[in-house]
Amino acid sequence: MKATAQIDFVNAADAEAILTDIARRLRSASIVPYLGPGLADVSKLDAPMTPDALAAFFASKVALPRRAKGNIWASAQHIENNKHRSTVTALMALAFAAPVAPTLLHHHLAALAPPLIVDTWYGAMRAALGRRKGWGEVQGISRAGIGEDRWYRFYDAAGQEVDRAAAQSWSTILYKPHGGVLPARNFLISDADYVEVLTEIDSQTPIPDVVKERRTGRSFLFIGCRFNDQLLRSYARQLTRRSAGAHYAIVEADVLSRNELRFLVEQGLTPLAISLPRAIEILLAS
Repeated sequence: MKATAQIDFVNAADAEAILTDIARRLRSASIVPYLGPGLADVSKLDAPMTPDALAAFFASKVALPRRAKGNIWASAQHIENNKHRSTVTALMALAFAAPVAPTLLHHHLAALAPPLIVDTWYGAMRAALGRRKGWGEVQGISRAGIGEDRWYRFYDAAGQEVDRAAAQSWSTILYKPHGGVLPARNFLISDADYVEVLTEIDSQTPIPDVVKERRTGRSFLFIGCRFNDQLLRSYARQLTRRSAGAHYAIVEADVLSRNELRFLVEQGLTPLAISLPRAIEILLAS
């Protein structure tokens, strides 16, 4: 290992050995996959696969002030303020109109049927789970100006909304904290969407009880995730609370910001400095 900015990165050789063990733990359901946009971006699709790319998509459709450009949450807020919430929803639906094809790892995780999968981007994992039985989805919803008194909604594999009691019987829960395109266009995307969530998230209120239950005693593996925004760090921090102590993140050491390095240290995440395609190969083969 080498020390960089007070953090020890696990080098590629050692990371491969750790990932081999993690693959075994995924099979035994003792580790939770936490999927970021970087995983879907492996497929190099036309859909925007990062927050920056989504911000650029918004800028290509609507004139944005300089302060909002490059920041998806500020961009969405400007559009919501100056046009309408429905415009934001329509643009999100347009951005992901073409289905995001699952990667081989998405399909692999679907076949393993772990108790909990966290997916922080749009598409892919739901498509991989498909029509197989025994799974359902919990999506975060916006409470900003739309009269909602809930933090999330539950959907079965067919996309029908169900009550929270149904989730207890699902062998796999797909948790989408930022919402999803399907089945009902639930999006947490503007600054206003996150005001109440980030106010309450320290108390864990916006996190579904069934997610809290299934993370207990388990580790997390962050795949395709960046922590270069306070909002992203807050979600990762709160979702891993009261779970097992050892968590792992597949990272590109050379691109991490100072805040990301600090976050890894503070949260005690083990950073595996290995390319994402190679990490995926190991997780699939082991």
